[in-house]
Amino acid sequence: VQLQASGGGLVEAGDSLRLSCAASGRAKGSYVMAWFRQAPGKEHERVAAITAGGSSYYADSVKGRFTISRDNAENMVYLQMNSLKPEDTAVYYCAARLARGTFNGPLAYDYWSQGTLVTVSS
Repeated sequence: VQLQASGGGLVEAGDSLRLSCAASGRAKGSYVMAWFRQAPGKEHERVAAITAGGSSYYADSVKGRFTISRDNAENMVYLQMNSLKPEDTAVYYCAARLARGTFNGPLAYDYWSQGTLVTVSS
């Protein structure tokens, strides 16, 4: 297993949740680590991404509420989600891209975790 995601759950609107992703094997030291989500009937959406150097990128829908962080020494990436909304309900996936290059869409990523379900009730 290259990526192992954890931390999903059922919360109420306005609550916070932190997702964690542990990288192992070839996924260690990836150039880009990202979080994607997929809601029922919708395509994968990149929520946030972070490069090995620490540059971070966010979807407009989560800016100001979500924070991605990375611990290169521990091979971990986190997604702190604050002020959660019902529309954040989805299965969340951690993804890793090994090499430099564009990293917008899901096809750019080499490894994926299993999904972790986040459900936000209103």
